[in-house]
Amino acid sequence: MSEVALHTTALSKRFGGLVAVHDVALELRTGEIHAVIGPNGAGKSTLVNLLSGDLKPTSGDIFIGERRVTDLGSNKRALAGIGRSYQKTTIFADFTVHENVRLAAQAHSPAPLAFRAGAPSDKTVREQTLAALEHVGLTAQGQTRAGALSHGGQRQLEIAMVIASGPKVVLLDEPLAGMSGAESRDMVELIRRLRENRAVLLVEHDMDAVFAVADRLTVMADGHVIGSGLPDEVRLLPAVRSAYLGAETLHT
Repeated sequence: MSEVALHTTALSKRFGGLVAVHDVALELRTGEIHAVIGPNGAGKSTLVNLLSGDLKPTSGDIFIGERRVTDLGSNKRALAGIGRSYQKTTIFADFTVHENVRLAAQAHSPAPLAFRAGAPSDKTVREQTLAALEHVGLTAQGQTRAGALSHGGQRQLEIAMVIASGPKVVLLDEPLAGMSGAESRDMVELIRRLRENRAVLLVEHDMDAVFAVADRLTVMADGHVIGSGLPDEVRLLPAVRSAYLGAETLHT
């Protein structure tokens, strides 16, 4: 069995009287895509924000490997091995594609602030940049202004920026949102490739995409996990079917 790259114990988040995430135990394994699905308001995006360090949990713990990272903020969490994409793209629109990825790689280099003192020529940064561009299929667009890319191209660029940092865990929050059919198919293939030597968590509403790529599946409702395991097993659980009202989206 592949190693556990990230796990949580009794992870919870409350906003006043609202319990957004309740006692979630989650394991992300290297070489696997773990999809998290659920109705609107289930707590999926809150969970991603807890894992990335954008939110602090009310209780519970988060571990990368054996290291407890619960108290680390998002920047230190990134340095510890977590990379994430957001629902809205976070690229530098006026920079070139290559510059965007280089800056992401450089931020995790031994001298991240040496913008003019040779950092762009650093061999490791250069190799990471070129490898990330090739991985997502944007090598030919390296000198294109990032803002000129299509929506799908910008999402590819954002993922290139994530993997340029060399993460052990990649968190993807609705990466297919707003894409055309062709763009979605390309992104599904890219997500499949991301699992090599990484653990991937995918939050996505497109059930066709989820069932096409997920190795494991967790279903949330009202902040609780109501089912987790292999996709073919989870979608048959009565609680899961009830949450989706027996919906065809679960591919029965």
